[in-house]
Amino acid sequence: MYERSSVAELAESLRSELDRYPVDGKLPSSRALVERYRVSPVTVSRALAQLAAEGLVVTRPGAGVYRTRPRTADPDRGDTSWQEVALSAEGVGEVVPRSVDATGVLASLAAPPPGVIELNGGYLHPSLQPERAMAAALARAGRRPGAWGRPPMEGLTELRDWFAREIGGPSGSLGAADVLIAAGGQSALTTAVRALAPPGAPILVESPTYPGLLSIARASGCRPVPVPVDSEGVRPELLAAAFEATGARVFVCQPLFQNPTGAVLSAARRTEVLRIARAAGAFVVEDDYARSLAHEDAGPLPATLAAEDTDGVVVHVRSLTKATSPSLRVGALAARGPVLDRLRAIQVVDFFFVPRPLQEAALELVGSPAWPRHLRAVAAELRHRRDVLAGALRRELPGVELPHLPLGGYQLWVRPRGGGDDATFAAAALRAGVAVTPGRPYFCAEPPAPHVRLSFAGVAGPADLVEAVQRLRATAEA
Repeated sequence: MYERSSVAELAESLRSELDRYPVDGKLPSSRALVERYRVSPVTVSRALAQLAAEGLVVTRPGAGVYRTRPRTADPDRGDTSWQEVALSAEGVGEVVPRSVDATGVLASLAAPPPGVIELNGGYLHPSLQPERAMAAALARAGRRPGAWGRPPMEGLTELRDWFAREIGGPSGSLGAADVLIAAGGQSALTTAVRALAPPGAPILVESPTYPGLLSIARASGCRPVPVPVDSEGVRPELLAAAFEATGARVFVCQPLFQNPTGAVLSAARRTEVLRIARAAGAFVVEDDYARSLAHEDAGPLPATLAAEDTDGVVVHVRSLTKATSPSLRVGALAARGPVLDRLRAIQVVDFFFVPRPLQEAALELVGSPAWPRHLRAVAAELRHRRDVLAGALRRELPGVELPHLPLGGYQLWVRPRGGGDDATFAAAALRAGVAVTPGRPYFCAEPPAPHVRLSFAGVAGPADLVEAVQRLRATAEA
């Protein structure tokens, strides 16, 4: 059982036993709870904090934890109905919406209820995260002289140089001066969209694509326009037609292990995408989210589009988050030419800068011997989990279509049995104790067919993947 589940289950047990104690009665000590429930002190502390947040207990420093008086009624919160008018009233010519649909993002961030197997997550399970290496890196970073001072607006030069080498590859086509440090991939994508597309403008996106990108585009007042992908990535002839039809000046893509399909842009298409964008006078935003999530059998990876681009067409986005921890929100934007100044200006206005201790810790982590060992371990484990999940699907649910087995990333993109509705499939799966992601939010227009995304990175181990598919089979047979 992993920590988050343990906290929720302990909190529920304590909640159900509160009636045993009088109001202002003292609960057992943390040590007693540790021994009774056989959990860690951290789990006890977090469970009690959850009950305190619910107003059920109160912690008195030096004295212990006590039951509080039950709430008889909600406090008078006043009349907030006026906000409905204020938040929805639009000004003349208003283009950027003030209400933001975060449904697609929240779906991958929300924790499922206890006992539900999480196949809808977007991050590595804690057991796959380099927690000891990150802790050591943070400790070393905290001892660096000036570690708590204000960093350069563009980010630490050494960290920018590391990202430049990673993105530019052996050719050395990028330098530290071409890189900005960003607060993770989502932040970098937001900055890129704001810099390149004015409100009301069309933005070409892959179809299907990452829902968080669609949320960014719409929140910026832009109109996402779909360009279909197949097993070799985006289709160049449709990309050219979309540029001509819309007059768009931005195309956002994931050439490597595309989310959600896992497709890799073929060598011939890479050249075509750059040529088409250059002819249209447009930028290509390359979201390279999964380069550190290549599977053990992926073989040599293609260079980034940014490494092959000499004319400043590509704005590259890279992040450390997916391969480490949701809380290590350190990434990079790489670009050439005047666009870099605009990216920097928007980032400074929106976020000032990424905290220096976090940058120092990231630099310590990627420069340590533990970093390549971690990447090799993740590559092996992701391959194993992919094969376990795919094998279980083929064995237990032969009616589910798996058109493509990815060589990187953390998800399978499947079609439900008999072409059934994806939302219905997801709802039935949740009732069976499995959280999956319906495919509809990955499309900005009508989807050509129902799909479901199954993530294999967020579970405790491969056994959970087999158990999840067996639960899905029981649902299908019911």
